[in-house]
Amino acid sequence: MTSFPSSRGRPRDPRSHEAIVNAVTELVIEVGYAATSIGAVASRAGVGKDTVYRRWRGKPELVFEAVFTTTDQGPVPDTGTLAGDLTELLRGLVDEFRAPAAAAALPGLLADFAADPVLKARIRSEFLAPSKDRLLIVFERAEARGEIAAGTPVDLVLDTMAGAVFFHIGLVGEHPDPRLAVRLAAVIVQGIEVR
Repeated sequence: MTSFPSSRGRPRDPRSHEAIVNAVTELVIEVGYAATSIGAVASRAGVGKDTVYRRWRGKPELVFEAVFTTTDQGPVPDTGTLAGDLTELLRGLVDEFRAPAAAAALPGLLADFAADPVLKARIRSEFLAPSKDRLLIVFERAEARGEIAAGTPVDLVLDTMAGAVFFHIGLVGEHPDPRLAVRLAAVIVQGIEVR
């Protein structure tokens, strides 16, 4: 996922973006979410704090993008079935949530989201949009194949997918079984498929 472009100033350097995201991930693993600061990120990335603030409004958005949007960067799966496509999307989510940076960042991010309804709404509307777009493509293909009906609630399915993975790995702390993605996809497909 990319951060949101500014309409003014110099064009963004993709190397700076990558350095910032890598610095965030490293710092969250090393010192935890609470001790990770914009200043420390900028220093480690070799950029000024202004460079970071031009791209992100604050630490929660920066950490969320660095840690929880990696699955939005690959191609949309096209296995030929809804169950196969959802399995691939869920595998990405499982990998994302079981990464050391996710485990370190999640408690602090949840606290920040709970304390700031504006931040929570912004994360949903802007940062989760690529996940929703990917799921829409999967649903359009599934609808064309006759697997699901028109109007299947994309937001609810996305919440179900992310929520199940979050609860299982992030909240309960279970080490995911290699078949977790397959099992979750089967449950979701059974709930939305045309009968």
